[in-house]
Amino acid sequence: MQLSYSFIVPVYNRPDEVQELLESLATIKASFPFEVVIVEDGSTQSCKEIVSEFRDKLDIAYFEKENTGPGDSRNYGMRRAKGNYFIILDSDCILPEHYLTAVNTALTKNYTACFGGPDAAHESFSSVQKAINYTMTSVLTTGGIRGNRVAQKRYEPRSFNMGISKAVFEQTKGFGKIHPGEDPDLSQRIKNLGFDLQFIEQAFVYHKRRISWSTFYSQVKKFGLVRPILTVWHPESAKITFWFPSLFLLGCIAMLILRAFGVIWPLLIFASYLLLIATDASIKNKSLIIGLMAIWATLVQFVGYGWAFLKSTILIRWLGRTPKEVFPDLFFD
Repeated sequence: MQLSYSFIVPVYNRPDEVQELLESLATIKASFPFEVVIVEDGSTQSCKEIVSEFRDKLDIAYFEKENTGPGDSRNYGMRRAKGNYFIILDSDCILPEHYLTAVNTALTKNYTACFGGPDAAHESFSSVQKAINYTMTSVLTTGGIRGNRVAQKRYEPRSFNMGISKAVFEQTKGFGKIHPGEDPDLSQRIKNLGFDLQFIEQAFVYHKRRISWSTFYSQVKKFGLVRPILTVWHPESAKITFWFPSLFLLGCIAMLILRAFGVIWPLLIFASYLLLIATDASIKNKSLIIGLMAIWATLVQFVGYGWAFLKSTILIRWLGRTPKEVFPDLFFD
């Protein structure tokens, strides 16, 4: 089958991000054409003028619609795309020029109906962005589920860098109404239909998260709330690593209690773990400052995700409450 690619990008009030993304797409080196589909999801800050600047450089389609969330906006774009293989990107991504060649080479050698790729930190990123990227992708903090080699049977592609065939989209009906969490939900439904997927290591993107510490906390908190919902929907997706931030948080509380009674060995374990993170992040980013920031990023992530995961587990898994009733902000109508 001859593959034809359509990049699908939902946008919500991010014209500057779209500018950078399209600039990177315009430098893509590929021996075949591709299409870019931009879906404006009810934005008050339109990127229409920016898109128009690239019409002579890219085969680009632009659509405006009311705000229904990123998942539904991706579905909207895929229904209107011309290609037979859709590559889903977030608007805050930048692509290296070899990206599409890496995807096509991998799919030509080993075709799968779905793939995912890692996110990386570009040298131009700020220290905060690099620290957050580290804690979101490191084996020491997340088990490497977003940016390292993983077992394909357990892998869940993420919507910042994810590809699905048109046939898969038509059978699954695309992304659901939950957000965040719409991407692992779709990944599990794809697996349940018997389709294969793969992780393409060379198809990485530079995920330029434009977030502060407070917005990062809010983001990981939502991730924590969503995960127990997904494991109720898809029990086969449950992993012990999902519990790590919550266990870390409970361990910290126990450590403080024991410290009050003169027991210090848990504190030494805690300090050693954070030192390991700082050392690893410093080496990988060649910066002690980023290594120290990675400690704070890890604490923010574990506290936000860990507490939310416990709360959601109690309410959804143990008490059997309805997810949309308990957490309506996680769902789009």
